[in-house]
Amino acid sequence: MSKLCDKNIKKTVITFFGDGEGLKAKSETFMRDGKCIQKILTPDDALDFITSKAPDIYRQTDVFAGNKTLSLLISSKGVPHITGSLEGAKTAVYEDSPDKKKNYILTPENGSDFLFALGITDRTGRIHDKKQAKYRQINKFLEQIEAVCPPLMQKDSIFMLDLCCGKSYLTFAAHWYFQTVLKKKTVTVGVDLKPDVIETCTGISRKLGMEGLSFVCMNVSEYKPEFHPDIVISLHACDIATDYVLSSAVNLGAEIILSTPCCQHQLGRDMKPGNLDFISRYPILKQKFASVVTDALRALILEINGYSVTVCEFTDPEETPKNIMIRAVKNRSARPVADKMQMLKEAETLLGAEPFLRTLLPVPDAKPLVLPNYPTERNKK
Repeated sequence: MSKLCDKNIKKTVITFFGDGEGLKAKSETFMRDGKCIQKILTPDDALDFITSKAPDIYRQTDVFAGNKTLSLLISSKGVPHITGSLEGAKTAVYEDSPDKKKNYILTPENGSDFLFALGITDRTGRIHDKKQAKYRQINKFLEQIEAVCPPLMQKDSIFMLDLCCGKSYLTFAAHWYFQTVLKKKTVTVGVDLKPDVIETCTGISRKLGMEGLSFVCMNVSEYKPEFHPDIVISLHACDIATDYVLSSAVNLGAEIILSTPCCQHQLGRDMKPGNLDFISRYPILKQKFASVVTDALRALILEINGYSVTVCEFTDPEETPKNIMIRAVKNRSARPVADKMQMLKEAETLLGAEPFLRTLLPVPDAKPLVLPNYPTERNKK
């Protein structure tokens, strides 16, 4: 149910499920302030809400039954309009409670210590209403790490950097994942410019005794670790900070890069697209266009520098509009980059500007810094 009359509500989802006591329904109402109000209803109460109460709250109600869909639309004048039909719908097979389908990697039970210390849960393990979206976001990021980590499974030790780590929700979770779930000796360094944030995160790490996890207060472009990082992650580094993250990861020879950009302004300010006046004459469309183009060119520049790149949505756009992830894995058999360089030059000509990452990684065949790999237990012996 969406297109709301009440602007404080984003949407409500009602799911029918079966348990040991028969058929039930779960209602989840997502508020614009980040809260999620959940209720368990009887089937009669759920149907009464859908048919009688929902039209007063929502202008659109979608009902999915088996292979059929019915939509109820309420016009601005209050006139109902029905599209679709439930006639002939296949009999639904009700499964267990929808909560059981959420097989999150990180739960309040297995990550209770640092989730509480970071303010995501209370002392009982309940996730705070305002942290529900952040909790789901962290788990979705961990799923992306899980998807690309097979190349790291042969390693005895893993060295990870979180650049522009901020409050470090992801730093703690990713470090926990490699150490606790994958059982790898892991060294993680979070890097950020804010002294108070670094001080807080360092205190939490020491208090919890999280071995191998540390934080450094420094500009990410100036940070030079002792070893090549196996994986570099970054969540929502603002504007060109993402470019500094990506260039640092490439220059340090990172095997895997996972970056979710935040706001992108540089290209929107600099570009003078003479052939795209039909877009650039509208400021909001110019900014949205520049944002998409910025990430596309970042992906292309990473490919030019020897990475296989995927751009995907890592979480639901309703959780955050900043849900694009750039996922890059070192490709040691990468083909010549002449065609990609030509593509980049043509894009720059069209835009009348170059992306900031291009100024940080100007030479496609530049060698990364000469750093040793993080020592394995085998090498130490």
